[in-house]
Amino acid sequence: MSGRNPSRFAIHSAIGGRSEQALPRDTMTLARVLKSRGYFTAISGKWHLGLRPEVGPRKYGFDSSYGYLHGQLDQYTHLYKNGDRTWHRNDEFVDESGHATDLIAAEAVRVIGAKRQQPFFLYVTFSVPHYPLQEEEKWLAPYRATIKDESRRLFAASVTHLDDAVGRIVKSLESSGQLSNTLVVFTSDNGGQREYHSDTDYGGKHGPNPTLGDNRPWRGWKGEMYEGGVRVPAFAYWKDRLKPRVLNEPVSAMDWLPTLAQLAGAETKSDWKLDGRNVWPLITGAQTRDEPRTLYWTDGRTSAVLDGDWKLITSQRQPQQVELFDLASDPYETKNGAMTNAARLQALRQRLNEELAKDAR
Repeated sequence: MSGRNPSRFAIHSAIGGRSEQALPRDTMTLARVLKSRGYFTAISGKWHLGLRPEVGPRKYGFDSSYGYLHGQLDQYTHLYKNGDRTWHRNDEFVDESGHATDLIAAEAVRVIGAKRQQPFFLYVTFSVPHYPLQEEEKWLAPYRATIKDESRRLFAASVTHLDDAVGRIVKSLESSGQLSNTLVVFTSDNGGQREYHSDTDYGGKHGPNPTLGDNRPWRGWKGEMYEGGVRVPAFAYWKDRLKPRVLNEPVSAMDWLPTLAQLAGAETKSDWKLDGRNVWPLITGAQTRDEPRTLYWTDGRTSAVLDGDWKLITSQRQPQQVELFDLASDPYETKNGAMTNAARLQALRQRLNEELAKDAR
C-alpha cells in the first residue's frame, strides 16, 4: 500500500490484539496517489494497517471502505478472535449476516456497477483461506471423496469459494463493459501456513487445523524467511493489452505503488522513500531483464536479504547463526553455503546492515 517495507514504519509483524499501532497518517499510499489522479478509490475486505475506525482506510486515501480492520475474523459473526468488532462500512462498525467471502465479493461488484464518470481503483482483500476455515457443504462436497484430511478439505473448499468470488468480480467487469479498460492484479500476501491450534481464539470453537497450506516445492512456511514464506504466486491481466507470458524476475508487493502510479500518469517523489520500483516494462515484455536489486525482509527477530541470486538469513538474537543460499543452483534452500562463501557472506551482511539502518531513520 505504501511502496515501502513495513519495517520502515516499525511494523515487524501482523498488527493484532488491541494494538494501537497503525500506518503513520501522513504516509503516501497507493489510494492517495490514484485519488490525486482523479480515481474513485475503494477497499473491500481486510485493512490490517490500523485496528480502530479512526485509523481506517478513509484516513489514508480511500473514498469508500468496507470489510474488516483486523487481519482475521470469524467468517460468519465477523468478530475478531478476541471477540472485538471489526466489520465496518466507511470506518464505522456495522453488523451484517453472511459469509465474509460473499460479502466482500458483493461489495466489489457493487463498486464496479456504480454509475460514475471517473475511473476507479478497487482493492479487494479476501479473508480466505486464512483461518478460521468455515465453509458450507456446497464448497466441501466436491472434495469429500478425494481429500480425506478434514483440514485440507476445508482449505480446498475455501480456495474454491475464493475462486468463485473472484470469478463474480471479473464477470461484473465484463458485463458492465469495463473489462478491456481494467488492469486486474491478483496476488497472495505470504506463503501458506502449516497449521493452526488455539484453545482461546474465537472461544476455542474453531480448529484445530493440523494441515493447512502446502508450499511445495519451496522450503518453509508463512512467518519464515525461506522461499515458502516469502515467495507467492501473482498475475496481472489486462484484456487486449497484455500478452500471456511468464515473468521470472523478482517482483515485490512494494512495486505496485510505483508501477500503478506510472500507469495513472502520476510522478513519484523522492520524499516518499519508495523501496519498490516500476515493473511495468517487465510485465509487458518491453524489458526482459531487471536491473540488479535487493529485497529485504524482517520480523524483528529474523531478517533476510536477497541480492541477485544470493540470499542471506540471519537471527538478530544469534547473529552468528546464518544461512546463505544460491537460489540459482539451489532454489529449494537445501545447502547452507555460509561456511564456503566467505566473501559473498560478508557482502550480503553489509547489504543487510544497510537495509536495517534504513529502518532506524
